[in-house]
Amino acid sequence: MIHNTIGQLGHFFVILSFVTALVATVAYLMSALGKGQFRQAEAVSEPELAFAGEATYNEKSSSRPKSKIQNPKSEILKDDWRTLARWSFYVHGAAVIGIVVCLYSIIYNHYFEYQYAWSHSSLALPLQYVVSCFWEGQEGSFLLWLFWNAILGAILLNKSGSKWEAPTMTVFALVQAFLASMILGVVFGGTFKIGSSPFMLMREAMPDTPIFLTDPNFIPKDGNGLNPLLQNYWMVIHPPTLFLGYALTLIPFAYCIAGLWRNQPLEWIRPALPWTLVGGMILGVGIMMGGYWAYETLNFGGYWNWDPVENSVFVPWLVLVGSLHTMLIAKKSSTGLKTSVILTISTFLLILYSTFLTRSGILGNASVHSFTDLGLSGQLLVYLMVFVIGAVFMMVSKWKIIPSDEKEASVYTKEFWLFIGAIVLVLAGFQIIVATSIPAFNKFLEVFGVVSNLAPPADAISFYNKFQVWFFIVIALLTGVGQYLWWRKIDGKNWTALTTPAMATLLLSAGIIAVGKVSNPVYIVLIVASVFALVTNGTVLWGVMRGNYRLSGGAVAHIGMALMLVGILFSAGYSKVVSVNNSGIPISKREEFTKNNNQENKENVLLWINQPERMDKYQMTYRGQRVEIRDVPGYVPRSWVSVIEGDFHGIAQRDIEQKGKVYHKKGDTLALYPENVFYEVEYRDPNGKIFTLYPRAQANPKMGLLVSPDIARNTSRDLYTFVSSVPDPNADNEWSKTENFTVAMRDTFFVNDYVAILDNVVKVDKVDGVTLGAGDAAVQAQVRVLDKNGEYVLTPSFIIKDRLVARPPYVSDELGVRIQLNEIDPRTGNFTFAVNTTQRDYIVMKAYEKPLINVLWIGTLVVALGFGISTVRRYRDFSKMRDKGLA
Repeated sequence: MIHNTIGQLGHFFVILSFVTALVATVAYLMSALGKGQFRQAEAVSEPELAFAGEATYNEKSSSRPKSKIQNPKSEILKDDWRTLARWSFYVHGAAVIGIVVCLYSIIYNHYFEYQYAWSHSSLALPLQYVVSCFWEGQEGSFLLWLFWNAILGAILLNKSGSKWEAPTMTVFALVQAFLASMILGVVFGGTFKIGSSPFMLMREAMPDTPIFLTDPNFIPKDGNGLNPLLQNYWMVIHPPTLFLGYALTLIPFAYCIAGLWRNQPLEWIRPALPWTLVGGMILGVGIMMGGYWAYETLNFGGYWNWDPVENSVFVPWLVLVGSLHTMLIAKKSSTGLKTSVILTISTFLLILYSTFLTRSGILGNASVHSFTDLGLSGQLLVYLMVFVIGAVFMMVSKWKIIPSDEKEASVYTKEFWLFIGAIVLVLAGFQIIVATSIPAFNKFLEVFGVVSNLAPPADAISFYNKFQVWFFIVIALLTGVGQYLWWRKIDGKNWTALTTPAMATLLLSAGIIAVGKVSNPVYIVLIVASVFALVTNGTVLWGVMRGNYRLSGGAVAHIGMALMLVGILFSAGYSKVVSVNNSGIPISKREEFTKNNNQENKENVLLWINQPERMDKYQMTYRGQRVEIRDVPGYVPRSWVSVIEGDFHGIAQRDIEQKGKVYHKKGDTLALYPENVFYEVEYRDPNGKIFTLYPRAQANPKMGLLVSPDIARNTSRDLYTFVSSVPDPNADNEWSKTENFTVAMRDTFFVNDYVAILDNVVKVDKVDGVTLGAGDAAVQAQVRVLDKNGEYVLTPSFIIKDRLVARPPYVSDELGVRIQLNEIDPRTGNFTFAVNTTQRDYIVMKAYEKPLINVLWIGTLVVALGFGISTVRRYRDFSKMRDKGLA
């Protein structure tokens, strides 16, 4: 049965959201222009329409004339356009929520007749990851962005104040109209397409597929499933956080455009500042969530890879933080005000540009995160250019109303140093975005028939690091100097107040350098700069906390940033490979192991199952493959469960027991995660402490072998481990041709190059997996196998049950041996064994030590705390002024 109704309802909501966003845009525009307003004659000194009586800057002076309106609160009796606009935006928000409900219902209920559900979900997917399916595709991520904008728009509509509502919401509603158009899915003339609908049926998306030509009502039984790399709890919260950050950049942009539009180039700063702060906090946290996801899920050994998609989000954040600092000095510095306008507008435009880069297909294979092109690249370009042209036009046309400073800012003022800090942040972003945009630049030249030889940096990490380290050294130093100037600890040209922090910095830095054995000159400079930022901001924080803690946000955020720099320096710069191959024997001849002078052969260890090996200070033992049962804590041996092929269920081969509790009986059908195989590795440290890690591998038919690390977290360092190579977990063992050995008691024979001795054959009353009756009999051989690491005992059985003979084999994964007791000759006392051999189970593993990485994560939380403290303070300031009618 095809569930047409919910898709049709969802598509109706999409159209409704688009139309109501357009109506709200036009209605707010008319309201902002003063149309439809009815005024009391006695309330104004003379009739005015557009922005009547609002304070404006004189072109040659920074002074502002008093308003001509004597009683602005009783000025407007009614505004029909604003009423229409509000209701339109509320209906738009309700429609967006309707789209979300419809699409999630389709995914949750596994309506695989819809392309979006089929492409991104499957029956095997657990509930928490069904949520992630919602935003895996382009349409869902646009919808997530649209949803956050609708929520924030409703808040802004009610909290911005009457004089800001119309112009800011005009911008807001226009953005919503463009976003809604991205999921409109309307085709004109068979070729011209606006948006891509998430409610498209499979037969509509792939009409030429043979199955739909023969059976238009065909519904797939299962979907493709979620990208395995996204099946992580961070992917449940990272995208919503990141898109909330995207949405929050629109609010300062809207206030800035509204301020220029209203000829109030300064007044927009106060209401925009708290939104800029909360946007910086949310977007920054979202970026670091992505870094932590990469650290836990990917296997490149870190948290930041300078991937183009990572860069395209990081650059707007840098510019946003730059705009935040210039906003703080805008009242006293025309340069700061002008820069605030430029950077606030640039932040939002860079968000649009990053959207174009990642969703137009222009990055190609340059990024593992980019989306494939859905044919929306032209529409995305129009979206970007409309706001670029509109914003630039507004800036240019209103530039003359921004006052000029009477004199240049002195180098001894806080305004100068905050401005310099903002410029350094912007330059850091510029260096990143230029290199990231090389594929876009090449594509642009192709339009004119020019073939460009430019290519993105081959070693992105080294390329970006060698520039960014110096930018952030300067930024760290500026945070200390800027904070001392901000709190007037430096008086005029007398900078002696910095002497004590400078001395403390040198002493602490010397200690860190000595203990950490830091010898790289660049790293030494970075340590000194970071410690200087810690000392100076810590001193400022101590002084501020004794007064009003609400003023401490800046110092707290800067301390967090300095901690992050220290954490990045040691965790990345002094990350050490501890899985050194000391055997002298290459592990593999494959290219990925032999390239770069056999680097991977030297930096991986080969572990045979149950055979201890030494790795740095650890003794470790690979204990075998494990699987995860959905309702059982931890992992269980893979042999305990027989997986039902093509399903996410299995049959328990024995009682499933963990910590004394039986979760499933033998023969029960249970739900598991069949695509994931975990490899249990037991570690013993020098103190005798034992711990276990479970690095994961997944044999994905589309993406090959996907591996994820497991991490032992300690206070001072992490042990970061992952498997580099494993036998195909989905392949059956390939057994050798059967060899038969006829031996007598205590005879010796060879099994897979091991010495084997038949010690005994004894009668038994119980055999695993077999119930013996009164007339049944069973014996069990005891074959001792000698290995360099010890002895193994193999116990094949010979059973007579119901007058039938059974010969269950005994399989040893450690030895790669399968042995059966085939015949017993009572006349000669000989026993015949059938032996097969296979590749022993093994893993090839790589491990790093990541010193002080927890300092990075702690620093991230401290930065977020600082942003939060500042947000609360600035919002309270704005609320007070708004309630007095002054903002």
